[in-house]
Amino acid sequence: MIYFEQLSKYFRTKNGRHYVLKNVSLALPTNKNIAILGPNGVGKSTLIRLLGGADNPNTGTIHSPLNISWPLGLQGGLQGSMSARENVRFVARIHGYKNTRPIENKVEEFAEIGQFFDEPVKHYSSGMRSRITFGLTMAFDFDFDILLIDELGAVGDANFKKKSEALLAKKYAQTKLIMVNHSLSELKQHCQAGLVIKHHKLIYFDTLSEAIKEYQLTYAK
Repeated sequence: MIYFEQLSKYFRTKNGRHYVLKNVSLALPTNKNIAILGPNGVGKSTLIRLLGGADNPNTGTIHSPLNISWPLGLQGGLQGSMSARENVRFVARIHGYKNTRPIENKVEEFAEIGQFFDEPVKHYSSGMRSRITFGLTMAFDFDFDILLIDELGAVGDANFKKKSEALLAKKYAQTKLIMVNHSLSELKQHCQAGLVIKHHKLIYFDTLSEAIKEYQLTYAK
């Protein structure tokens, strides 16, 4: 289970607080792969970042006895002002590593971006970001209970795509997923349950078909 307790997340704007989530309390089952559903701008990536510890709620808490990954994907949890090395070091420390050098070396070798590994991430292409987040999926010596996936797709040349796809297939087979993807066919391929973001709340459905129906009814134009 993942537990949300009176959790709120908002951003300050010139018109006041813009809520993504408001007073959410939920015990989220984790026995199935879960698709997060909602239109652009509703807060799917923000939710992934909150679950992975890359962002903090304004009030309330998220907690779980499970080992949950850092957000993986083109958006992911990478901080733009830091280099890839600094991001990897930060993630490794979150997961309890005091000596981060072996993790840094693994990601650097996997990503194959040369000197850019020590340049700020904000200057990276989406493909370079993806290479770093893919590297983070394989760098740790333990398996995560939950992988957080935010629009993660294999990129790069043919060899790198092959390497990335093999890594994902292995990881997907070993763990449960919480996934954001604009492609419903991709979600149907990997997920069995759904989580709909609606009116700043989270509504869990034990079947993905029910979640998709609710999403389409709520947000149909």
